[in-house]
Amino acid sequence: MLELLAPAGSPEALAAAVEAGADAVYLGFGAHNARRGARNFSPAECAEAIAYCHLHGVKVYITLNTLMTDRELPAAAELVCQASEMGADAVLIQDLGLLRAARQAAPDLPLHASTQMSLHSLDGVKAAADLGLTRAVLARELPRDEIRHICAHSPIEIEVFVHGALCMCYSGQCYMSSVIGGRSGNRGMCAQPCRLPYHWPGGPEGPLLSLKDLSLASHLQELEEMGVACVKLEGRMRRPEYVSVATAVFAAAIREHREPTAEELRVLQAAFSRQGFTDGYYREEKTDMFGARTEADAKATASLLAQMPRQEERRTIPVSLHAVIRRDAPATAEASDEDGHRVTVTGPVPEAAVRRGLTAETVERQLAKTGGTAYRCAAVSAQVEDGLSLPVSALNALRRDALDAVTAARTALPPRQVGVWQPEPRRNNRKEAPALTVSVSRWEQITEALLARAPERLYVPLGELTSHETEVPSLLERLPGRIAVLLPRILWDREWAERLPALEALRAAGITEALTGNPGPIAPLQALGFTVRGDFGLNIANSSALQTAAELGLASAALSFELRLAAVRDLSKCMDTELIGYGRLPLMITEQCLIRRRSGVCACDEDQRLTDRTGAAFPVVRADGCRNEILNCRPLFLADRRSDWTGAGLWALRLRFTTEEPETCVRIIRCYNGEDPFVPEDYTRGLYYREVE
Repeated sequence: MLELLAPAGSPEALAAAVEAGADAVYLGFGAHNARRGARNFSPAECAEAIAYCHLHGVKVYITLNTLMTDRELPAAAELVCQASEMGADAVLIQDLGLLRAARQAAPDLPLHASTQMSLHSLDGVKAAADLGLTRAVLARELPRDEIRHICAHSPIEIEVFVHGALCMCYSGQCYMSSVIGGRSGNRGMCAQPCRLPYHWPGGPEGPLLSLKDLSLASHLQELEEMGVACVKLEGRMRRPEYVSVATAVFAAAIREHREPTAEELRVLQAAFSRQGFTDGYYREEKTDMFGARTEADAKATASLLAQMPRQEERRTIPVSLHAVIRRDAPATAEASDEDGHRVTVTGPVPEAAVRRGLTAETVERQLAKTGGTAYRCAAVSAQVEDGLSLPVSALNALRRDALDAVTAARTALPPRQVGVWQPEPRRNNRKEAPALTVSVSRWEQITEALLARAPERLYVPLGELTSHETEVPSLLERLPGRIAVLLPRILWDREWAERLPALEALRAAGITEALTGNPGPIAPLQALGFTVRGDFGLNIANSSALQTAAELGLASAALSFELRLAAVRDLSKCMDTELIGYGRLPLMITEQCLIRRRSGVCACDEDQRLTDRTGAAFPVVRADGCRNEILNCRPLFLADRRSDWTGAGLWALRLRFTTEEPETCVRIIRCYNGEDPFVPEDYTRGLYYREVE
């Protein structure tokens, strides 16, 4: 049966989830979780919550699914240890460095790959399994056929979001909130700029990046048939009443092997929605997925919550009780539950009866009085020899002791190993200035003048190399050993199969390196004979993450551009590191084609810009697979801060060209080489000089 995983943004929401029928809950503990704005739990509350949930047969997963710096990693590793000691059933991870630390500090604590890891392919799930993760939460954008394929071949459990808020961007790949406002979604502080109004040139203003809430309530049986292990409800920022309603609807449908009724769906929508729900990604029908929270939605929620009765404890645990009362022996009571716990307790030795002797019926009646406890008596029996007497108080004590012993068994802490986390040893930074690498988005940006600048690496998108395959040999002659194929950030399994022949042809043509920002393609690319380099999508933000990247066999790794330059400088670099030093930073990668939605036709080659309320215009460009990438309104520029990045110990500084004209690309290279004093009229320093929340 599907495991139902409910959100618990507060102790009140946790109780609501448990009472409504959740099989597991996930909650934030400490400062390193993707919903830092939720109520979350103190250490004492977390320990109490785990005991309460385990008593009721509910698992607890702790969310530590954010990126962290070297300075924060020791405290995060300690949180992992505490979670393990408290008996947490698993910890959700995004950061590759925390993953490494957790394996050391709590070797047998199960670890789950958060959706923030952007896993969207079978190879990505296999990579997670190779890293020691026992479950993967898939990207919410995947359609049913991709989920089915992954489930059929996955070596670990698969978890799927089935209800709640739907982000415009692939989780873990959104940098809009951090770049614009200094609040990082990868650090649990997303300010939701996607819910704000935008407009196309000459068009009306509206919520152009806001999606309806997801709901796969009508596909539960299909998901179970596919082999999905767990279905997840989003909502750690929502009220306990919402958690209660959503959990109850899904729990009933799963328990009764049916789809929700029309009335249940109406209640779900009233509890919270943004102009209804969508299952568009799942069905690959993406045209009617946009919506925003309206006044009518808010009124429906208020009306529903006003009618809800006060939450009362109603989830009880069935137990079987059996007593044996014999002459000249202590009375005993045995209690057992559905999970296989069986306990026996003893009481006083019965005395000879003066008048009426104790009967089995009397003993059973007292044992069955479990009211006011977490238990209900599912079966009761007693063996009582004739002519014996035992006070009612002794029978009641026998029952209480038996139930207490069951509680102790159900909430017993699992035996867990305690390891030692070792910070990465300090390594000296490179003394030489970093080389310049270049990534292009269009073939026409690769001019003779650019090639004459001889960048250390030239990253060219797979689609551009494939479209210009006859020109690849001459490109290799100009820059032998320095051409790398740039893979799309998102590659579903079907898309990988389509592009595999092109990759094989490029490798045969002499291209020996590849750049990827997702764990999935790493091993397959290596199997094809490529030297693989890691891109910014891996979100490497600390020294331990670099060590994990090295273990994956990467030749170099691009660091997260959410780091301050001071933090980049202080990283212990066990491998070559690269940093984006110029270009329009990528804010989102979307499964939606916003360009086609705007005009109804493919118009990727036209200048497309979304404008916000401040007048800032964000280019929207084509991404592989009819996806879009939203770029920052201003380019990152660091050429005039040369001493800052030359002293950061980097192997390379990347100049990332997207919307630039070919002449601008060359001029920027000259500028970073110190040959041209050019400074753009409007630019940003990104996040390299300011602390990001």
